[in-house]
Amino acid sequence: MKNSLELLKQIDLVKSFDANQLESLLQAKGNKVNSYEKNNIVHFVGDICENLEIILSGEVVVERIDESGKLMTIAEFFDGDILGGNLLFSKNPYYPMTVTAKKATIILEISKKQLFELFASSLDFLKSYLEYISDHSVILGDRIKHYVNRTIRECIISYLNYESKKQESSTIKLEITKKALAERIGVQRTSLSRELTKMRDEGLIDFDSESIKVLYTSDDPKMMT
Repeated sequence: MKNSLELLKQIDLVKSFDANQLESLLQAKGNKVNSYEKNNIVHFVGDICENLEIILSGEVVVERIDESGKLMTIAEFFDGDILGGNLLFSKNPYYPMTVTAKKATIILEISKKQLFELFASSLDFLKSYLEYISDHSVILGDRIKHYVNRTIRECIISYLNYESKKQESSTIKLEITKKALAERIGVQRTSLSRELTKMRDEGLIDFDSESIKVLYTSDDPKMMT
């Protein structure tokens, strides 16, 4: 309990509550703390969403399998992120994709009844909750739009354009491994490496083990070939 309380104190979503309120939240009937080992399934496709879940520590990923059987990572969630926020009050509250612990993870489940009580007791909490689910619904929607039904090259360019803007540089420092990038795009690592090499040979990019340099322009006809 003590460790969970210390972790909960670091979560921005509940920063409007004091230590006593957070301890009461952990002890409230219907709420519980669950631990998952690396690669454990948190939710299967079709599981009903009955609780709000706050990630106290660790990392989970939302994944789907495409028609060819390839596993594609749609989104990652870390400490302080929530699961089920956009499903809990839906008329169709079922997880549309598999949720997996990427590493050892601790998650606090909050019952719907308890969540309503939190909304009623703190407008600050309600505001933080609504802001979170609104922002992340847009992010998840954009991620799906970017990666579903696109060619490998289109997915790579979408990733490079995003990271180039984020890092404010045409030389993008790789914050994830090429294996992790392949999983995010939903292809085999060998397919990713082959396409990156092809793009380098065509003069669109240059890369090493730690970075990718963007050489193409937005109107380069070779970008989408």
